[in-house]
Amino acid sequence: MSNRPVILVTGAARRVGAEIARQLHAAGASVVLHYRRSATAAQALADELAAARPDSAWLVAGDLAADGVPEAVVAHALAQAGRLDGLVNNASSFFPTPLGQIDSAAWLDLIGSNLKGPLFLSQAAAPQLRARRGAIVNIVDIHAERPLRHYPLYCAAKAGLLGLTRALALELAPQVRVNGVSPGPVEWPEDGQFAPAERAEIVRHTLLEREGTPADIAGMVRFLLLEAPYVTGQIIAVDGGRSAHL
Repeated sequence: MSNRPVILVTGAARRVGAEIARQLHAAGASVVLHYRRSATAAQALADELAAARPDSAWLVAGDLAADGVPEAVVAHALAQAGRLDGLVNNASSFFPTPLGQIDSAAWLDLIGSNLKGPLFLSQAAAPQLRARRGAIVNIVDIHAERPLRHYPLYCAAKAGLLGLTRALALELAPQVRVNGVSPGPVEWPEDGQFAPAERAEIVRHTLLEREGTPADIAGMVRFLLLEAPYVTGQIIAVDGGRSAHL
């Protein structure tokens, strides 16, 4: 078994998750790439990383909101990689739920992906992470603390994840560090949830007056996992200053 750390990244096939996996791999870690539906993209990323360094990337699929799936994902990751040193809870559903239109399907999806999945993944991974003195990074959201209109359920789910991050830091200390990264305007949804004028207004209200990139988020995740041995229980906003004056 390699001495390289192994990190499980959820929602790793595309967008921010894929960049997190690439940066961790470039920093010397091996990665287990979780995906739900994006099998083709996940396989392409695994092939890319394996070409750079053989036997350094594995795949695991599953709907993290479903009962028993987070535990199965961790078990499958361990069976393939032989160890687990880190967990990045990145997988997330995001869509509006105006009050009066919220139903149980939206509840199960948004709470399941953003709070239930991270909780049960962390619980399943805890024995390995304790043994390895590993770390967890949760991808939260600046709107966990400053809600976004028409997204009350998503904001509540991310607020739960923020609280869970600090609670897990307490529960898993001193062996395991647990931190969160809260992105601002990075990688707009691909389904047109935000009109161009709305996007422009959000960027205008961001102190650095530009959108962030997946690399901005991935760099902070890499730092918290691999380069911050005395940091735990923290939520770091990577948002160009947007939350400083919301």
